[in-house]
Amino acid sequence: MKLRVLIASMMLASASVQALTEVGEPVPIYSEAQLINMFDTNSHLDKLKADNCQLLEDIVARATRIDSPAYEFLYGDMLAWGVCVDRDVELGIYYMENAAHQGLPSALEQLGRYYATGTLVQQDRERAIPYLREAASMGNLNARIHLAELLLGDYGSPLDYEDAYRWLYNSVTADKMAHRKIAALRRDLELRMPENIIARAKRRDVFW
Repeated sequence: MKLRVLIASMMLASASVQALTEVGEPVPIYSEAQLINMFDTNSHLDKLKADNCQLLEDIVARATRIDSPAYEFLYGDMLAWGVCVDRDVELGIYYMENAAHQGLPSALEQLGRYYATGTLVQQDRERAIPYLREAASMGNLNARIHLAELLLGDYGSPLDYEDAYRWLYNSVTADKMAHRKIAALRRDLELRMPENIIARAKRRDVFW
């Protein structure tokens, strides 16, 4: 055990640490930017499998020893679904919660979605709202869409309509399906909002 801890510490000390795949090609350590991009496209677990789980020890060390939110979320998802490690749903949710409490939008969005759908946890749509609202305020597009869908399903508070509408109105995406969904959600929210609130939600006080 002491030897493993020493090895993990040595790996963390170098930014150029690499692991070898079965064919001998180097696999660079994922940067936080790379991880967030993978989270946004939900490709992180597939990437781990493609890399033959060679970065497992480094991921565990970064998640458990240096409190990196991105790595805590990655490790939590690995545990929750049994990817590269023995499955432990409770511990997986624990690490996801840690990442969410540190403000990682991907963790906030996923936990909100899980509570909304009852995935791994008991379904509680009201409990999903704070997670999705926080992620939406930080620019997470999926959270903005899920939040609006819950509000239109009569969960949460009508006081959230203005923010939900503003976030959708200011969202940018090249995905045509997402673009159409945003437009439809905006139209449905407009049916529930006074015109002056809609106008205020569209107003920008600062221009760059």
